[in-house]
Amino acid sequence: MTDIIVPQLGESVTEATVGQWLKKAGDTVSKDEVLVELETDKVSVEVAATADGTLSEIVANEGDTVEIGAVLGRLGSGSGAGAKSGNGDAKAEKAAKTEEAPKQATAGGSGGGKLVDVAVPAMGESVTEGTIGEFLKQVGDSVSKDETIAEIETDKVALEVPASADGTIAEWLVSAGDTVEPGTVIARISQGASGGAGVAKEARVTEGAPTTQTPAETGVSASGQEDRPVSPSVRRISSEAGVNPQEIPGSGREGRATKADALEFVNKAAQSGGSQQPQQAKPQRDIGPREERVKMTRLRQTIARRLKEAQDTAAMLTTFNDVDMTAVMDLRKRYKDAFLEKHGVKLGFMGFFVKACVSALQEIPAVNAEIDGTDIIYKNHYDMGIAVGTDKGLVVPVVRDCDELSIAEVEKGIGDLGKKARDGSLSIADMQGGTFTITNGGIYGSLMSTPILNPPQSGVLGMHRIEQRPVAINGEVKIRPMMYLALSYDHRIVDGKEAVTFLVRVKEALEDPERLLLEV
Repeated sequence: MTDIIVPQLGESVTEATVGQWLKKAGDTVSKDEVLVELETDKVSVEVAATADGTLSEIVANEGDTVEIGAVLGRLGSGSGAGAKSGNGDAKAEKAAKTEEAPKQATAGGSGGGKLVDVAVPAMGESVTEGTIGEFLKQVGDSVSKDETIAEIETDKVALEVPASADGTIAEWLVSAGDTVEPGTVIARISQGASGGAGVAKEARVTEGAPTTQTPAETGVSASGQEDRPVSPSVRRISSEAGVNPQEIPGSGREGRATKADALEFVNKAAQSGGSQQPQQAKPQRDIGPREERVKMTRLRQTIARRLKEAQDTAAMLTTFNDVDMTAVMDLRKRYKDAFLEKHGVKLGFMGFFVKACVSALQEIPAVNAEIDGTDIIYKNHYDMGIAVGTDKGLVVPVVRDCDELSIAEVEKGIGDLGKKARDGSLSIADMQGGTFTITNGGIYGSLMSTPILNPPQSGVLGMHRIEQRPVAINGEVKIRPMMYLALSYDHRIVDGKEAVTFLVRVKEALEDPERLLLEV
């Protein structure tokens, strides 16, 4: 007897709701065949059989809340060869067809090569789904193991999907724009095969297309009025909120609504005064003859959402100051050649700004902290996010432990991350865990701006262009290279006095850079 248990559900997810059993007690099952679906607040998780046998017992029923490691059911010994879809579930039948059809379709033209699945790799901490972007290989193309065959766009970076074996692309199971999760099989490779493109392409059209169906293909109207399977958790949430579960837009398989979809729908309905019409259902306006409609990339959608969330959740305020850049510019002019020769990296402004901010953060720790519920988390490490503009949008890679780095090491770290950002090779890890952010609008000519926070951080410093301006120094008017600085901060955690003091400390350090060396 083998226990079927709840697998790991992802970071910060500790429980799930049993959604739908695709098999019933007594059914014969095969290894890796999906038995039951679990729903979390974020995604749906499929639990598969770990061996051939018979589903002897169902322990957790549909609608039950289960924790990681809990027993869902038990498998008894037996052959899985004659697996059946005991409850007649269309989804199980479709899964069986999807497994068998490609083998029949590709065997004739591929020289009988073994079919190998290509699955979506892990996307990094807290990233649970992505969007199919570009196919780099077509059906019938020869590929080598680990060669990139497709790109997936996540909320943060573009992810490359490598071939899992040498051979030929036999079939694509997804289309551009489809949403996929880690572990989703997106293609099959005929291992060691060559040619057979014609038969494989037919398989893609006839069998691959249904794996990601539109509402029209599933018989579901845009308003979701046709009957769709509704999980117990969605039914319970809908009942408690008094909404029709069929009106909830679904992001799950075959257009089914997940627990997260239901919660989002109910929350939006409450915010709009009880209206059950979801925001997604707003009709698109007609475009004019000289207009063009282009779908936002997942990265751009995430940027838009996070920036709006920052305005909605934080009590954001901005304070300004200006800094005389004379001392820093003179220092750069004197030592830039020797600096480059010794360290192999150019001496820029960012190294000075990072070290100045670290010094100020050490004095004013609230600017380096974050709010967690009713608690404040003070961070005694200084991981600086450096905003970098790319063709796809703004990204914020992080330079770690800046309090322990020299200016040369900071400059090198920024240079390496900037190159990776422009090349599109940043990883999820490169952009996680920042405690404070610096953004430089001055490189684009900005004179002054109010930067937006990067949640859950409580502060962001905006740099601007250096401009020759007249200033009064010791009773005389001098022309000096001046820069406006802007600190946006979360007023829930940072008081005005602290914010102003922080910016003054940054100004003092930059106008007298020897302070950074002496740590005064």
